[in-house]
Amino acid sequence: MGPTLRELCPETGLGASFNVAEADNRMTNVGHGVRWYALHVRHQHERQIEKLLRYQGWATLAPMYRSQRQWSDRVKEIELPIFAGYIFCQFSPEERTRVEDTPGVLQVVKFLGQPAAIEEHEIAGIQAVVASKVRLTPWPYLKVGDRVRVERGPLRGLEGTLLRGGEGPRLVVGVEMLQRSIAAEVDPEMVTPLRARAAGVQ
Repeated sequence: MGPTLRELCPETGLGASFNVAEADNRMTNVGHGVRWYALHVRHQHERQIEKLLRYQGWATLAPMYRSQRQWSDRVKEIELPIFAGYIFCQFSPEERTRVEDTPGVLQVVKFLGQPAAIEEHEIAGIQAVVASKVRLTPWPYLKVGDRVRVERGPLRGLEGTLLRGGEGPRLVVGVEMLQRSIAAEVDPEMVTPLRARAAGVQ
């Protein structure tokens, strides 16, 4: 009997046991139809669950970034997941049940009720950025012209249109009656898109 997640990562509070021989076999016998998938996982346990899946023999990807947080007496830099609540895992359709049975994994992300494979070039792009060791930061999946809402900061709750300015992203708020607008600089981490999620995406 192999070590549990509680033994590997005691702070998670999750528990599971594994057969090391099975994990070794999975690493050497990739099989046909192996693809990358996004997994919806337990919040704030992305790194621990990623380690657990990797221990079982699956290739995983859970990019992290460092962010400063203000404490009462100091500023502390902590590590956070780029894709909060999600990690990437490479497996075959036959292994899906075992992946989803891993403690902390909620489900494979689906489209129209079916597991949605991630394109190889998208995973390769993320891996290249992570390997570069440059400073990373989350970035909303936004396009110029998207309607967005500010979630944090002095403009919290404000809705407007995203514009790319010379210095960076800007939020444009207009008064239709006057046919006039005002633009304010915004941190991309503070806005979320208002457009509806694609039908069928879970």
